[in-house]
Amino acid sequence: MALVEIQGQVERITYVHEENNYTVARLQVAGRRDLVTVLGNFPSLNPGEVLKLLGEWTNHPKFGEQFKVVRYETVTPATARGIEKYLGSGLIKGIGPVMAKRMVEKFGVETLNIIETDIGRLHDVPGIGPGRIDMIGKAWQDQREIREVMIFLQDHGVSATYATKIFKRYGKESIEVVKDNPYRLAHDIFGIGFLTADRIAEKMGIPKDSPRRAEAGILYILNELADEGHVYFRYEPLIGRCQEVLGIERDIVTQAMAGLASEKKIVMEDLNRDIEDFRENHKAVYLMQFHVCETGIARRMQLLARTGRVLRAIDTGKATAWVQKELNLTLAKGQVEAVKAAIEEKVMVLTGGPGTGKTTITRAIIRIYERIGGRVLLAAPTGRAAKRLSEMTGHEARTIHRLLEFQPQYGSFKKNEDDPLEADVVIVDEASMIDTALMYHLLKAIPPSATLILVGDVHQLPSVGPGNVLKDIIASAAFKVVELNEIFRQAKESLIIVNAHRINRGEMPVSAEVAEKTRADFYFIREEDPEKVLAHILELVRTRIPRRFGFDPVSDVQVLTPMYKGIIGATNLNQELQKELNHSQKEVVRGGRVFKLHDKVMQIRNNYDKEVFNGDIGRIVSIDLEEQEMVVNFDGREVPYDFPELDEMVLAYAVSVHKSQGSEYPAVIIPVMTQHYMLLQRNLVYTAVTRAKKLVVLIGTPKAMAIAVKNDKVQKRYSRLAERLGCVSERPCVMQGASLDR
Repeated sequence: MALVEIQGQVERITYVHEENNYTVARLQVAGRRDLVTVLGNFPSLNPGEVLKLLGEWTNHPKFGEQFKVVRYETVTPATARGIEKYLGSGLIKGIGPVMAKRMVEKFGVETLNIIETDIGRLHDVPGIGPGRIDMIGKAWQDQREIREVMIFLQDHGVSATYATKIFKRYGKESIEVVKDNPYRLAHDIFGIGFLTADRIAEKMGIPKDSPRRAEAGILYILNELADEGHVYFRYEPLIGRCQEVLGIERDIVTQAMAGLASEKKIVMEDLNRDIEDFRENHKAVYLMQFHVCETGIARRMQLLARTGRVLRAIDTGKATAWVQKELNLTLAKGQVEAVKAAIEEKVMVLTGGPGTGKTTITRAIIRIYERIGGRVLLAAPTGRAAKRLSEMTGHEARTIHRLLEFQPQYGSFKKNEDDPLEADVVIVDEASMIDTALMYHLLKAIPPSATLILVGDVHQLPSVGPGNVLKDIIASAAFKVVELNEIFRQAKESLIIVNAHRINRGEMPVSAEVAEKTRADFYFIREEDPEKVLAHILELVRTRIPRRFGFDPVSDVQVLTPMYKGIIGATNLNQELQKELNHSQKEVVRGGRVFKLHDKVMQIRNNYDKEVFNGDIGRIVSIDLEEQEMVVNFDGREVPYDFPELDEMVLAYAVSVHKSQGSEYPAVIIPVMTQHYMLLQRNLVYTAVTRAKKLVVLIGTPKAMAIAVKNDKVQKRYSRLAERLGCVSERPCVMQGASLDR
């Protein structure tokens, strides 16, 4: 079929694939009454732009007539209406729909030319002062330069979603930086990984067996493994994976590995002394920062355990008797043991499932230490967990990042061994969520004379970041551990708590329909068809749960799913729930994501500048197209985001179970399907169920539930923390590699 040329103005963008820029857009084409659907790869597209397109007409059996684009160019809008729509799309910071209308009313078709050549004349437009003119001028210039960067990057396979971030990071030097070393992008720009940088490098002629490529590839693979939870990885499997991913010979990989070790970017520890089979090269390969953190955790915890207190001694018998009277409660045997351990030990772990009294013990410990004048600090890994800890104990609790006073301008914590916390006792809740790096920084800031109490449920999913810190501390047998197992009478009235313990024991949960004398807070809906599961979830969130239980469908009901992909994965669920629950017309489109006013959203990376962290959930309270800014309310704190920063944000009507850690919701809905086979694990379902305070609805098949409940084999995470912690003074360990407390 012969190629044809058409020209039209972009009315709206329906879809953008963030990786390859594949775009579906609707254009107003001269001579056609209805909008035309165009498909193609565009480095950047905004409503209002006029495009000259070369391509062919096709007919889709479901969507009808479409125009497939082979090549295109941007044309300056020629009509006043076109210019108004172009400028009002949010393309230029400082110009929104209202201001665009005023400018076009004043200057008509000359508006763009005036911005380009005589911007001072914008003074004549009502509402535009010197500050806004400067903003518009800078944005217009930046947009021109960004477009040059976008075109360059498009030629090298980079998504336009990242062009603004690259420009913001490197400025006018963007193209030169990328040409000089494309692998820098993988380190410097959030969202651009090694594979994208590697595609650029290939197009620039960097050879496949280049040492620079091999070193960058090894670091990329080690970071990928860290994302899977590993603190280190074994040498031989790592070599094999590098060969496979990079497509290079073993010798090139081993030489690059040696080079990285000499540059102190990685650390290799010999494991042959721990393993009888000497035929294989048994080494642990660490990224330098994780080796420093893991060895540092071991040293700091041993220092804590060996250093005496400055607080006066406490009579444990009298203290436990006093606190029971003070709090008007009677402690069970295990709880008394926990209180005594918190008094007698310098480091102790308190673990147990829901309803076993961990919060009660925490309150008792706080009261005892405060009675003798001890300075007690409470912390948790997430804002929601810290808020809940404050509410449950009546004592101020902070996130670990806030406790340690993170300094964004330096990329480090203010509190450390040189400027320690002013504390005699540090109690950390939800300790199962703490990864290796955060634990190290926390321990550096705790004075050696202080007592450390870690509270958490070891049966939950491990941290999102690398390591399995709480489990390793328990496995080391180096510190006192008290596990609470008894469910108390009031907790037994909740099927959520009863079933959480049943799941943890490998038993199938009991639903409210068959339970007797129990509050109806746990349901299982049987459904095999994923399409019908989706329909059930939408109905439950929209009408059934709010009508029956009085919960708000957005703020009170949370869908938790094991996966991101598929019909009942988080991505599709969010799109469908957004359609059902948010009919706001005010929106911003970034890449393939549509954010509407009042949407529930989640941060997906730690942003220390904004003090917003991976997994934090908020609500969009404003979208300003003129200022190109979106404001999100996180638990009462309003945080502004420039539009280019919105790739840190996703919709949060449905979230993964991993991202829900540390949070509690009045009601949760959990799809459990055999399609999730690889992720059906006991600790995953247990974690999901224990996120609910008042209602759990499982929906799926009993077969899938049985697979999950019976599967207690968790994916191994490579860590040497347990062995390091087991090294007591009588049996010193060989600590190789980096300085521990740098």
